[in-house]
Amino acid sequence: MSTTLPTRPLDSAPARTVVAPVIPTRSRLRPLGLGEVRITGGFWGSRQSVNAAHTLSHILGRLESEGWLPNFDRAAAGTLPAGRRGREFSDSEVYKYLEAAAWELGRRDDVELERTFRAVVARVAAAQESDGYLNTEFGRPGQQPRWSDLEWGHELYCLGHLFQAAVARERTRPGADDGLLTVARRAADLVCQVFGADGIAAFCGHPEIEAALAELARVTGEERYAAQATLFVDRRGHETLADIEWGRRYFQDDVPVRDAAALSGHAVRANYLAAGAVDVAVETHDDELMESLRAQWARTRGRRTYITGGQGSHHQDEAFGDDWELPSDRAYSETCAGIASVMFSWRLLLADGEAAYGDLIERTLFNVVATSPSADGTSFFYANTLHQRVPGTVPDPDATSPRASSSLRAPWFEVSCCPPNVARTLASLDAYVATADAGGIQIHQYAPAEIRTTLDDGREVALDVATRYPSDGVIRVTVNEAADEAWTLSLRIPEWAEGASLRVWSGDTVTELAAVSPGWAEISRPFRAGDVVELELPMAPRVVVPDPRIDAVRGCVAVERGPEVLALESVDLSDGGDVGEVVLDATTPLAEREGRVWATFSGRPAATPQWPYGEESAKASAPIQSVALVPYHDWGNRGPSTMRVWLPTV
Repeated sequence: MSTTLPTRPLDSAPARTVVAPVIPTRSRLRPLGLGEVRITGGFWGSRQSVNAAHTLSHILGRLESEGWLPNFDRAAAGTLPAGRRGREFSDSEVYKYLEAAAWELGRRDDVELERTFRAVVARVAAAQESDGYLNTEFGRPGQQPRWSDLEWGHELYCLGHLFQAAVARERTRPGADDGLLTVARRAADLVCQVFGADGIAAFCGHPEIEAALAELARVTGEERYAAQATLFVDRRGHETLADIEWGRRYFQDDVPVRDAAALSGHAVRANYLAAGAVDVAVETHDDELMESLRAQWARTRGRRTYITGGQGSHHQDEAFGDDWELPSDRAYSETCAGIASVMFSWRLLLADGEAAYGDLIERTLFNVVATSPSADGTSFFYANTLHQRVPGTVPDPDATSPRASSSLRAPWFEVSCCPPNVARTLASLDAYVATADAGGIQIHQYAPAEIRTTLDDGREVALDVATRYPSDGVIRVTVNEAADEAWTLSLRIPEWAEGASLRVWSGDTVTELAAVSPGWAEISRPFRAGDVVELELPMAPRVVVPDPRIDAVRGCVAVERGPEVLALESVDLSDGGDVGEVVLDATTPLAEREGRVWATFSGRPAATPQWPYGEESAKASAPIQSVALVPYHDWGNRGPSTMRVWLPTV
């Protein structure tokens, strides 16, 4: 087995209708979009159902009640700045809602959601000015002038989310007459005029527009948009923006993108920029830039990423720390940074085909994206700590949290970038499951699904995926279309899945049986209708140790099962006590029963309040108790608690 699919040049994508967030004009792999892949249930299907039934309406309700959507009404009526509510970037949350709704409408027809979508678009369009400018915070008497605060104003950032909403709408409903694409193109034309080669030689303090312009260029064929994305990427890193207390690294304006060694600064900004830079590198055939981005991804993954896939270890600037700076109790690990990381990894996966990119996507989806929303989809984690020292405070369901690092999931935040970001990710998740190339189909993420597509040579492929993953590790892929000629089905074997096995069934006969290693398992044959490829991943819980250079968790271990990171939560302790007062007994094997993983813990000696330093303390003392661990993505759903992922053994 290999970690990389067989090498071939980046191909120009054949003309076809693909309904997906990212469709490069050339790539190693072709994304299979909505309509080609449909998640039909399981872990992700249930979350998509909650997203559709509850999260979208919850977000729209808060956009109305917080005044962020009515800001557009005030702009259209000419009454701003009076009455404007929300932060300078609140427009973007409306656009992310529209993008999420567009992808949801691509998954299923919904008359009421379609009506709502059109009504919101009409309110946005009414606020656009005659030259294409669209923003409710800048540009009117009593407001700051347009483009006057590129460090913090987020004007271009907001437009980036507008463009991505328009791309989603055009791909899910080509030629829709709601006007959203026209609104986006008018705004993009203005951006090219103002910030083009002969315009303002600067960029937005919050990257996002780069990837959005690249995708808008792909959906419209307008090369100026791609050229503008290239300009924005190339201009960054030359100390153009004003310096701030955290340095220009916060804005990724300290080092040119192609010269950076790793992602740094604000974690969301860094990942959005990297995703846009991959788009630029692919479209401009910039091999040097692409190689730099591969190296940055590898170093960031290997030295600046939490075990959950989360990124960002500084609260004050929501930023990456230095190499190995990954404290659990100070993990910021913003949900949006996780989503942006998925965007970066997905673009590299399409370009290169390496299984490692899918591995990080899986880890981040299960342990960051799935962690944010509550079971009912109406409250969210903004930051994702790995160690909660004090039981949280139950938030008022009608209030808006002033703090990103809320101790329990909150229904809304003064900065609410994460809820609509989660919503758009879940609504478009079908498009991250599988890809195709000239030789066959690759499955990257495992969920019950239907896959229906056509290979480059015109052959139809129909697959059904059945699995309870991650509850168990069996993934059965049934082939529903016979083929006269061989094609290749490739299945990603996660990096943790040593000992995985593969069976190929034809009728009642096993025609192939093999152990497979992390990387890719490839089955090439003229498949017959009814053939079944069965992958079994080892799902026994495993104890993992940190690199010794991660000082903050030296002497601790973590427990994983399949793609899920597990945590110890105080509600599972016999006395409901503090997770900081117990120590893992690493000599007792982990056990599975009642659908949970159990570990053995003993209590710490009583603390001496006078002084916390001195001679080596006594070993942990009785009582010893067996405690069920909880998947990290489920913690905090049973009320206030303390929690930790890294478990001390001494």
